Amino acid sequence: MKVFLVALALMFVLPIAFAAGQSERPADVPWYAARRDSSGQAPDPKTTKEAVIQAYAARAVGWRRALAVHTWIVVKPAGADRYSRYEVMGWGVGNGAPAVRVDRTGPDNYWFGAHPELLLDLRGPEAEALVEKVKAAVERYPYPNSYVTWPGPNSNTFTAFVAREVPELGLALPPTAIGKDFIGFTPFGAAPSGTGLQLSLFGLAGLTVAMKEGLELNLLGFTFGVSAFPPTLKLPGIGSI
Repeated sequence: MKVFLVALALMFVLPIAFAAGQSERPADVPWYAARRDSSGQAPDPKTTKEAVIQAYAARAVGWRRALAVHTWIVVKPAGADRYSRYEVMGWGVGNGAPAVRVDRTGPDNYWFGAHPELLLDLRGPEAEALVEKVKAAVERYPYPNSYVTWPGPNSNTFTAFVAREVPELGLALPPTAIGKDFIGFTPFGAAPSGTGLQLSLFGLAGLTVAMKEGLELNLLGFTFGVSAFPPTLKLPGIGSI
């Protein structure tokens, strides 16, 4: 039992405690006043005529920032002069607003002060073949009017769902994407990247084995794992090392 508790502390408790002490945004800047302009990572649609599909992750707002990220996906068909941004947000859902939001802001904007990490960048014919599939997956999202911060369904549940529905994307979400392992009432499903399988009990406990994700253990929504391509250690709250 002692060995188990020590292992549990090393894998989950210590990384979470360390992450909880970190903050990316200056303490004197309120979340609502933090920058939300473009990060410059999405190509200009006026000069980039090819199709583009991108996915982003940025640290969440408020106290959740230390532990989790918010993810979203954007698409631009070939020849289009603008992007469509798809994401799930909790603000207003309790008052009847839809959870799925479209084009609330630009494709690559800072998320209330947090610089977004580019998770996926597909362009050209490969992206064009998947644009409509992504849009159809958004329409099929089973929780369009629901939002639960923990363990889901939340913004990461949404992005992971789209990824599973369109496995050609090969999109693997970071370990800090709490909610990505919420797959509803069925305990078995595909890994978000489509390169393996996962067992999940309502996003509270589970195991993922996949080529892209590697081996991931989920406990109470937090992820500890390792992957070989490239060699990566995944720590709850901290992310990939």
